[in-house]
Amino acid sequence: MRTETAAPVDTHCPYCSLQCGMGLQPGAGGVEVVERTAFPVNRGALCGKGRTAPAVLSSRVRLTEPLVRSPAGELEPAGWEEALDRVSTGLAGARAGHGPDAVGVFGGGGLTNEKAYALGKFARVALGTSQIDYNGRFCMASAAAAHQRAFGLDRGLPFPLADIPGAGCVILVGSNLAETMPPAVRYLTELKENGGTLIVIDPRRTRTADQADLHLAPRPGTDLALALGLLHLVVAEGRLDEEFIAARTSGWPEARAAAMAHWPELVERITGVPLPQLRRAVALFCDAPASMVLTARGPEQQSKGTDTVGAWINLCLATGNAGRPHAGYGCLTGQGNGQGGREHGQKADQLPGYRKLTDPAARAHVAGVWGVDPDALPGPGRSAYELLDALGTEVKALLMMGSNPVVSAPRAAHIEERLRSLDFLAVADVVLSETAQLADVVLPVTQWAEETGTTTNLEGRVLLRRRALDPPPGVRSDLDVLHGLAARLGREKGFPTDPEEVFDELRRASAGGPADYSGITYGRIAAEDGVFWPCPDTARPHPGTPRLFLDRFATDDGRARFVPVTHRPAAEEPDADYPVLLTTGRVLAQYQSGAQTRRVDELNTAAPGPFVQLHPQLAERVGVAEGSPVAVVSRRGRAVAPARISTDIRPDTVFMPFHWPGAGRANSLTNPALDPTSRMPEFKVCAVRLEAAPADG
Repeated sequence: MRTETAAPVDTHCPYCSLQCGMGLQPGAGGVEVVERTAFPVNRGALCGKGRTAPAVLSSRVRLTEPLVRSPAGELEPAGWEEALDRVSTGLAGARAGHGPDAVGVFGGGGLTNEKAYALGKFARVALGTSQIDYNGRFCMASAAAAHQRAFGLDRGLPFPLADIPGAGCVILVGSNLAETMPPAVRYLTELKENGGTLIVIDPRRTRTADQADLHLAPRPGTDLALALGLLHLVVAEGRLDEEFIAARTSGWPEARAAAMAHWPELVERITGVPLPQLRRAVALFCDAPASMVLTARGPEQQSKGTDTVGAWINLCLATGNAGRPHAGYGCLTGQGNGQGGREHGQKADQLPGYRKLTDPAARAHVAGVWGVDPDALPGPGRSAYELLDALGTEVKALLMMGSNPVVSAPRAAHIEERLRSLDFLAVADVVLSETAQLADVVLPVTQWAEETGTTTNLEGRVLLRRRALDPPPGVRSDLDVLHGLAARLGREKGFPTDPEEVFDELRRASAGGPADYSGITYGRIAAEDGVFWPCPDTARPHPGTPRLFLDRFATDDGRARFVPVTHRPAAEEPDADYPVLLTTGRVLAQYQSGAQTRRVDELNTAAPGPFVQLHPQLAERVGVAEGSPVAVVSRRGRAVAPARISTDIRPDTVFMPFHWPGAGRANSLTNPALDPTSRMPEFKVCAVRLEAAPADG
């Protein structure tokens, strides 16, 4: 007898901001990933994380029932009503005793748009607190701030990925796409097949740098000087696009003066990049008919990240590489919904639709959708690290959804201590992360294949993840959690559990805002492989906006703004006690804090644990051999991991991946010095010393 097989469910990978299309084939043993070749972003290609994503759906590795802290201090199973009662009591008690801002909410860049929207609304309406932010502040906040300053609008890529192969030259700054977003490497391959050139800027020679026509390896923390040096050469060599500058920009004289103070020989001394390489980079970039600069966490996760990104934007504007096809500046967002997560209210200073919380008109519009008095909405709160740093002092209770700062936050041991000092901590997550292990209540929630919802990828393409299977009986969605808590806090209405109903409200709340989703529906997304915002609700259906700024920039006068910036040192420079620079990043087989990928056997086999990459000269000075334990010590902590000796890194720099807790936790070392504009911590550079460690660490 022939058995009919259910058709695969079209959905998207739960990990990075590519949001690769995939199919999920339901079966007796769960679901199997199948290719979805028609989806334009990845055209069927998936990395190992995407292929193995269903492994985290297993009850063997994920949470399946609520947990509450017993009088003896242990997490024990409980029913949902008891768990929600405890959470509402803990949050309400802190609010009653210390005021609404004694309650904090911390979200995640992996939450769907619906959940991010509902979480922001819950904080401001049900709790009345200003203290909400999310781990996306650690992702691309500096690029977002620089976008806003220069263009008047922040969208990671103002053009589709498909435009990259049509560029003549791409400068990739601080990104290792081959390990962080492998399916995107095809765009770089096609660029080169089309005769274009690739310049990679990274202190390490990575798998991505191996593909470059030119690899520049600056000293960590000097990307700003490098960009200014290139712009100086553009001016000195007469390579400006004077017509574009005059017609479509403002502020050039001041930016020019700032760049001219960074002459090439000075930049060579600061960065360690030889002058001939600087000149070649300028020639490749300016000789091409159209060029792009793409940045990622390398230049952004610095205490001067906003200015650094601004310098790269200035380079694009000065050469006319903005606001036209196959040219421009873009940011490679990291987290799965890092873009949408900040557009709709998780961020401390923003309301849905990318509206400013301080704008009276924005407050009035959103308050009207929510049915509350605009004056009742709190003002801006603390940024992510500042919120975490205030735990246990000003902030007494915290609700956390989809984040693991015990591993992912800078100065992580301090943040772990702050979490432990709280009067009350509730964590909603898929797995029992290192942060969830500290909670008073842990709420098991649905994950990507068990729920429907939208995400927004790095292109600004709004996508639909579809439910492919039922969650375990003891698991509820985050929307159910917020509904139950809001009801207990006196808000019986306003927090629906149906994701499409939430999205329809989000559409109304975003209408007329910079990130306008009002013309996007679940039906349109499904029919069109996603819809690019802004997409207002118009009488004739708006087509969406794949390419921004072709006619005008999103500033009041339609002109892009040059911002004069000047190089300054990292917040912490090497000295006699800490003579080496540390930089951090990801590896191919793990993702972010590793809370999910570390539970997948195949991925752990490929990347079983942390390591310290260092140059042979440095290894010899320290007296460590390949594979032997080496201690990395900063002013904030100590981490120990096996040495990985390689000439692919500068002799003055060491690299550690940040996916693991325990002795090898890289973020025990990192510096929480904040960018003054974006409030992004300086993950990417700090001063350390190395010591040979005993075999037991």
